Amino acid sequence: MTYDPTGHMLLTPIDNEAPTRVRRLRELGFGEQPDPAFDEFARRLAEVTGAPFSMVNFIDENRQFFAGLHTPAGTHSGSDLGAAAAGSGGVGRYMARDHGYCPHVVVRRKALVLEDVCDYPRFAGNPVVDEIGIRSYMGAPLIDRTGVALGTICVVDTDVHPWGRVGLETIKTMAAELVEQIHRREDGMI
Repeated sequence: MTYDPTGHMLLTPIDNEAPTRVRRLRELGFGEQPDPAFDEFARRLAEVTGAPFSMVNFIDENRQFFAGLHTPAGTHSGSDLGAAAAGSGGVGRYMARDHGYCPHVVVRRKALVLEDVCDYPRFAGNPVVDEIGIRSYMGAPLIDRTGVALGTICVVDTDVHPWGRVGLETIKTMAAELVEQIHRREDGMI
């Protein structure tokens, strides 16, 4: 575990790859604007997993940006989840880096399934539990051809959700699918 200088456990992992990721995201043109293709991917991800909220999330040194966002109402902006996560009442596309679980997925570079976040002391104390009411999370990293973890795809629920092995395989498969879409876009094929 990592501790801050005062001896307290850090809830957000140290991310030494962030500067490289930011450069790569800029090369790709990701991380600043919502993307209709990513919104559609998030919608499909929610449908496949049965989750009410889903995101395509790119992470820099200080924040997370939901380039793709789906909410229960099917909207892409102004969602309760995103607005609460942003803490601003804004459109809900940004969230502080120390909120949520995607930074763990990016640093670990592997999928994370939390059927009930309250079962894990390290994750139960995350601000999204009290501020937004998140109870379940499932995410997988988006690792591109250069080996950079650009961000994640993830789904969350305000109820306990038994994702199971099927959920894990689904999120990993869909992450690989989105990485291929990103590569095709970079190659000018989309």
